[in-house]
Amino acid sequence: MASTQDPVYAPWQFLKSTVDFLAEAPLYILFPLFLSLCSLGIIVLYLGLHLLAPKPRDPFPSEKTYITTNPDGTVSTPRQLPCWYDRWRAEHHLSASPAAAAAAAAAAAAFPIPDTDTIEPAEVAMSVVIPAYNEEARIVPALEEMVDYLDARFGRPITASKKGSTTLAPFAPSGASTPASRPTTPHRLVFKNRPASASAPPPTGYEILIVNDGSRDGTVAVALDFARRRGLHDVLRVVTLERNRGKGGGVTHGLRHVRGEYAVFADADGASRFRDLGKLLEGCEDVVDGSNRGVAIGSRGHLVGSEAVVKRSAIRNFLMRSFHFVLMILTPPATSRIRDTQCGFKLFSRAALPHIVPYMHSEGWIFDIEMLMLAESAPATPVLASDGSVIGTSYGIKVAEVPIAWHEVDGSKMSLVQDSVRMAVGLAVLRASWMLGVYRRRLT
Repeated sequence: MASTQDPVYAPWQFLKSTVDFLAEAPLYILFPLFLSLCSLGIIVLYLGLHLLAPKPRDPFPSEKTYITTNPDGTVSTPRQLPCWYDRWRAEHHLSASPAAAAAAAAAAAAFPIPDTDTIEPAEVAMSVVIPAYNEEARIVPALEEMVDYLDARFGRPITASKKGSTTLAPFAPSGASTPASRPTTPHRLVFKNRPASASAPPPTGYEILIVNDGSRDGTVAVALDFARRRGLHDVLRVVTLERNRGKGGGVTHGLRHVRGEYAVFADADGASRFRDLGKLLEGCEDVVDGSNRGVAIGSRGHLVGSEAVVKRSAIRNFLMRSFHFVLMILTPPATSRIRDTQCGFKLFSRAALPHIVPYMHSEGWIFDIEMLMLAESAPATPVLASDGSVIGTSYGIKVAEVPIAWHEVDGSKMSLVQDSVRMAVGLAVLRASWMLGVYRRRLT
């Protein structure tokens, strides 16, 4: 028998007494006790999540400006960065006023209309967001491929308007097809319900928004030098974050300031073949709904079993499969069926952005999953018949998973074991925060 001086004596006695009590206590006492303990556990978890769950910081004033190159080759002074998010947020708060809420309730009583958050019109056809942290050695090849494709498909701005924005016109590098060679009929008839006042032709041209996430090397200088050589004046824009936010924070910040009818984010290493953007566009057009909301994501799922994956280390393949197993358990049904949530090549229609970007919290590697979960849980939108009439509603934004070409690029900043564990923990915290109401689809 343990001595009363033994350090394990008191815990052992407490445990023994507890077991004896539970064995002798009647059911009508055990059941309320069990419910009380469960409730206490949920409350402790809820409070713990409030303390530990990531909360994105507000941007600094300098982070809402950008620099670019001038036609004479010099670097511009900081310019104000266009921001659809600020205007959308202000309008959202205004619509939540008591008077607006009463009017909306009266209209809904007469004819229920699903929530279809609007966003200011696009100025260009395509926005490309590139999160970059110490990418001096890898970003130029990726930019070369991007610009070659974007020039050929969308053209580029060449003159400035009175308001300081750009007037878009075709541009064709030697040996490339012109934007006019793009099929006149889209892959699928989409964006057909444009406002009647929108008599102007659809936007053309593109922009590249590099979000410098506190880099300590020459990433900015290399990017601006590339813009100077390729004549990307006010097309390639560099936004610098004062403090490192992580890949998710950089992508979210960039998506808040895009001007495109479509917005895509792509990794700075060029691992995903950018020419497959055309496949993403077709995939997005296949799933777009009556409110023009759609998402298409690049997928490496078809590469499982290929030589590129087989040659990886056993520990890397084990961690990859383990993470996918955890993902399948912790995410909602549509997200759990996606084979590759982490590929850094995702496309959004402009109408989908207000349902995803304003509610983002994750700023680390796990942010892709939160984006997909937010798309899945987006409010209802009308389902349109072929003549444009509303015949029903559909919840969530559909996501197309599109196979793309991909190759391994040296210089990854991801720590295999540590970041895999952080991603698993982050996923658990993310899912619990949304389930318990710590995160909500609301603005503060």
